[in-house]
Amino acid sequence: MKALSLKQPYAELIVSGKKTIETRTWNTKFRGTFLIHASSKPNETRMLELKFNELPTSCIVGQAEIVDVKEYNNLSEWNKDNDKHCAPLKVWDKKRYGYILKNAKRIKPIPCKGKLNFFEV
Repeated sequence: MKALSLKQPYAELIVSGKKTIETRTWNTKFRGTFLIHASSKPNETRMLELKFNELPTSCIVGQAEIVDVKEYNNLSEWNKDNDKHCAPLKVWDKKRYGYILKNAKRIKPIPCKGKLNFFEV
């Protein structure tokens, strides 16, 4: 099964249903269910901003389904979906893609080393 690695707290926000768009600078044709991997290094700034103390890292923490991809071409488009992707930007530097997620759920953490892009588990 495919997996995608995300820094905490973004992995937690997806499995808790608060983040319904995962953003990347690269597009994907993949549609379907994938595993959510929490990478080994969290985003410390966002952890503090969102008041998370500790979250699991270096493990599979859940799964979700990609049903579509949205293209963002400017900061205005990006900001309209801030409540869905939970990734504020101050400066627009490149096009981004939003993977529209459905059916996210948490699973008991499974230790796993992550990789870039989608990877097979």
